[in-house]
Amino acid sequence: MNHIVTVQDAVTAFADFMEPTKAELDAIEQEMPVILAGVDLVDAQIIALDHAPNEMDNRRIRRARHRVLAARRELANRTAGTTGLPGGAA
Repeated sequence: MNHIVTVQDAVTAFADFMEPTKAELDAIEQEMPVILAGVDLVDAQIIALDHAPNEMDNRRIRRARHRVLAARRELANRTAGTTGLPGGAA
């Protein structure tokens, strides 16, 4: 007997109920500055891999790390007051 469960999973993987909710999309939107800063950091690191890193590469990576940390700090400060749990429980 041949099972076709994997075919069924592939067909139903994109069903309407699998779409992200508005809350999930809002959370992604709120985290977008951190995501973009992380992409910039990875780009700077990839550029440095292409050749022996020089002072400009080091500066670029250092600035990108600073932007990632600043974006994470801003996100943490924005979401510090919103726990999402009733009664303020953490």
